[in-house]
Amino acid sequence: MPLTGKTALVTGSTSGIGLGIAHVLARAGANIVLNGFGEPAAAIASIARHGVDVVHHPADLADVAQIEALMAFAERQLGPVDILVNNAGIQHVAPVEQFPVESWDKIIALNLSAVFHGTRLVLPGMRERNWGRIVNIASVHGMVGSTGKAAYVAAKHGVVGLTKVVGLETATSNVTCNAICPGFVLTPLVQQQIDARAAAGVDTQQAQRELLAEKQPSQAFVTPQHLGELVLFLCSEAGSQVRGAAWNMDGGWLAQ
Repeated sequence: MPLTGKTALVTGSTSGIGLGIAHVLARAGANIVLNGFGEPAAAIASIARHGVDVVHHPADLADVAQIEALMAFAERQLGPVDILVNNAGIQHVAPVEQFPVESWDKIIALNLSAVFHGTRLVLPGMRERNWGRIVNIASVHGMVGSTGKAAYVAAKHGVVGLTKVVGLETATSNVTCNAICPGFVLTPLVQQQIDARAAAGVDTQQAQRELLAEKQPSQAFVTPQHLGELVLFLCSEAGSQVRGAAWNMDGGWLAQ
């Protein structure tokens, strides 16, 4: 239980990638602050089975005041945040000239600015205690582009850049900041892409194979468990000299 006594805050964690990461950290002994719009009861119950304390806060991370409220809640309920996993994100797909301004603003606020605000709020305490881990869930789209995803790609590139700066600014401390850049994970968003292909006349399995074949040479999805185990490594002593990295876990996507 290497994280016993630590508090981990995972944003966007009532389901999917965030919940998977929270499970791995809880299994390692960390108390967990969940965040997200999903119904939290099932997520709380599943995390509590690991024998750790778990709470939930529904902050909308596009709103700075709510991010500040989330951080205050976390410290009040479970103590200072030792591990911050910035995972929450949204997506919208459209060509640049047709991209809704409100969608651009929301994606940048949630996918990029929220990472900055969460980081700036936890860093002072981490520095004071001389230990902390910040892990930003970016994307392969923090390294390469795809058509139709202007705001998402811009935000994720920004997350990778911010990660490098924080990694440098904390380099002589026991605080680290790194990014993980997943390829395709079978999230509801990716399932929508598979369903759209299936609606065009192929079976679901074929639609899934075609989607993976376009980008991900392994022909297999990255899983929340995979990502959680990498987060756990970055929280360990073995990961203490990984600083400012953008670590792709993408089935070979960026190797092409």
